[in-house]
Amino acid sequence: MQRCIQLAKLGAGNVAPNPMVGAVLVHNGVIIGEGYHQLYGQAHAEVNCVNNAISNGHEALLSSSVIYVSLEPCAHFGKTPPCADLIIRHKIPEVMVGCRDPFTQVDGKGIEKLRNAGHKVTVGILEKECVDLNKRFFTFHTQDRPYIILKWAQTADGRIGTTGRRLLISNEYSNRLVHKWRSEEQAILVGTKTAMVDDPALTTRLWPGKSPIRLVVDMDLKLPSSLKLFNGESRTIVFNKHRHGDDEDRGIHFYQLKEGADLVPQVLKALKSLNVQSVLIEGGAVLLQSFIDASAWDEARVITNIHLSAGDGVNAPVLQHAGEVREIILEGDRLQIFQPVKADL
Repeated sequence: MQRCIQLAKLGAGNVAPNPMVGAVLVHNGVIIGEGYHQLYGQAHAEVNCVNNAISNGHEALLSSSVIYVSLEPCAHFGKTPPCADLIIRHKIPEVMVGCRDPFTQVDGKGIEKLRNAGHKVTVGILEKECVDLNKRFFTFHTQDRPYIILKWAQTADGRIGTTGRRLLISNEYSNRLVHKWRSEEQAILVGTKTAMVDDPALTTRLWPGKSPIRLVVDMDLKLPSSLKLFNGESRTIVFNKHRHGDDEDRGIHFYQLKEGADLVPQVLKALKSLNVQSVLIEGGAVLLQSFIDASAWDEARVITNIHLSAGDGVNAPVLQHAGEVREIILEGDRLQIFQPVKADL
């Protein structure tokens, strides 16, 4: 199962909104085939694993092998046929499953189908690790919202910028890491002021991989079309209070929100309807703080330039009920990763 997880991670950034899944076929303690879900809309892990075993000349061994899968095999027709049917057709007698799939069209149905067909199914092998592997997918289907990652860079004295102009805080190593993070998420969100002052492209220029969907809050539609956000390099969605629909000429989708209603619940509901399972929020301070105050976040990644002070400037967001889980030093930048913790009653 550890090998399944290792394989599954190779699909990061390429399979959403599907989960990352790895599969391994074992015969008498020897791996005879392995595979993972490589690209959304294409073959699932089990298919690639079985095909790998067959191409290695082991088709005759399938009926006396064990297949390990990090997530419950699907039982429905989506973009590909059910993987449970594949296992049944090849008469693979034993199935080891990392964790159950929370997606309503699966959610135990794959396990039930396999057992009803006479296959031995064991569930819960490295379950915690397998759930954590697809924490975005699980959050989306169990909490009806995307997995939210907050990210900002701050100076040693707790500033994320100066009034009216861009302040370069993090170093080249941190910047490259941020672009890697972008490649791993479905979407990236900024506020009006960040878009206007920083004019970010929000792409993965410094890291190989797919650029995320670009999201911007622009309630009054005052951002100029000359901004990099609107250059067509990646899909852009504008949350606003005036307009709904597509601008095909500019490649932009406008999503209308209700004026006067709380922003965060509306954005989360919109992202659920758009089937966006993970969002990296990169600013600005007001937008980040609004998600913190609403307790609508799952990770916070804070980069601090320990050698740079700004004096006067824009204060960094203040995390509430957060616990540090990891710290990395990248030259003069300190990267801290936080997760929410329950407040004391």
